[in-house]
Amino acid sequence: MADGNLAHRAQAREAAYATPLDQLNPAQPALFQADAMWPVFERLRKEDPVHRTEEHEFGPYWSICKYNDIMAIDTNHEVFSSEGGITIAEQMAGEAPLPMFIAMDPPKHDIQRKTVSPAVSPANLAVMEPLIRERAAAILDSLPIGEEFDWVDRVSKELTGMTLATLFDMPQADRRRLIYWSDVVTAIPGAGLIDSVEQKMAIFLEYHAYFTELWNQRVNAPPRGDLISMLAHGEATRNMEPREYFGNIVLLTVGGNDTTRNTISGSILALNQNPDEYNKLRENPQLIPSMVSETIRWQTPLAHMRRRALADFEFQGKTIRKGDKVIMWYVSGNRDETVIDNPDAYIIDRERPRHHLSFGFGIHRCVGNRLAELQLTVIWEEILKRFPTIEVVGEPRRVYSSFVRGYESLQVVIPTRN
Repeated sequence: MADGNLAHRAQAREAAYATPLDQLNPAQPALFQADAMWPVFERLRKEDPVHRTEEHEFGPYWSICKYNDIMAIDTNHEVFSSEGGITIAEQMAGEAPLPMFIAMDPPKHDIQRKTVSPAVSPANLAVMEPLIRERAAAILDSLPIGEEFDWVDRVSKELTGMTLATLFDMPQADRRRLIYWSDVVTAIPGAGLIDSVEQKMAIFLEYHAYFTELWNQRVNAPPRGDLISMLAHGEATRNMEPREYFGNIVLLTVGGNDTTRNTISGSILALNQNPDEYNKLRENPQLIPSMVSETIRWQTPLAHMRRRALADFEFQGKTIRKGDKVIMWYVSGNRDETVIDNPDAYIIDRERPRHHLSFGFGIHRCVGNRLAELQLTVIWEEILKRFPTIEVVGEPRRVYSSFVRGYESLQVVIPTRN
């Protein structure tokens, strides 16, 4: 498959450079859905890497576009706070932000994160690997040969849904509800999945009720190794307010689902767009871990994280004022040509493939990053055992979001088995 639509890319580039610099607004879901944001970030990195957009539906915001600048903001939690939310979007009218540990500052953040981190410890991942492999094998063995199907639905959603249901120790039969709720969390009303804020709230009530029931079961049972039991019995979390518990469930659902699922889909797309790299992988399956890290950089499944300035701060010649919203564009930092060699290229045997920002940096670095890498590694080890090639047969349908860089569908054909 050709690498996107060349005319479309040329148009996007022309538009990005024709717009007056002070009017550039990268936080447009339509730009991301069309995969047309790259030249906007390229221009900002060159001309205005700490950029203020005045006009936006969620108010003015700063864009931090370069790798080292993002690292500086991400590690300075004394000045740049996570409290109140991690996306550019504001809360819905009348709603207080859901508390969750990613949207907290130390020390509370550190205590809550520590409570759930044993679920994704190296020891627990070693226990989970055979189960993930068994499921990956079953999913792949069920796929049709020579027929078109949606990889997102049949593979990416299935594997990540199964793994997440295991982490919560909830019935596997409910895994698709989990995936649906995760999508609703990040969905923009009126853009496809949900029609209104009211509908979103109604779905949240159902989601909340389900996990309240699981909490009630776990809190009245002996401690176990799943995430809900850890929260229900953890010294720092067992007395948390119901909204705070639900906020952490939302965080763990989206973090455990969207990122891995969209990188699994992204790996198929990237290897199809770069057939020489696909050949390299087939000839040397030892490159799978390196390919996984390169795909995580190339995909950047969460495009940004937000911070709020707690004080006036001079940064790269600009004055960020107390209360200003600051957006760290990981998707741009991962393409920063001053830090990453040939960043727009997809190269599965890069010298330092883990040198990327996709998991964040500092205290908020993704708690489940090793689990994400494990699932991707296992699925590709099982793919290469079975299929000489998986062919993408059309443009992907991307998610309408400037936060989640994901795929609604990706049509593929597997011509033959090994």
